[in-house]
Amino acid sequence: MRSDLIYDALNPINNRYLLCQVVSKATRRFHRPTTRIQDTMNDVLQRVGKAVEPEALLAATPERVAEPQRRAA
Repeated sequence: MRSDLIYDALNPINNRYLLCQVVSKATRRFHRPTTRIQDTMNDVLQRVGKAVEPEALLAATPERVAEPQRRAA
């Protein structure tokens, strides 16, 4: 359940506002268009909960990031 993931993620990051900022930035970085955003957010919360240094999470590069394709209107 996501609430359990949030409480686990509060261990390395005590500030709830900072936790929201870290999770939102990491979700945007790690999200792949073929997956649900909820699954990406759950994965990020698990990573933050297990991380010793949450800033190191944002420094990690995702395996593959799909770039949005722009088309002429």
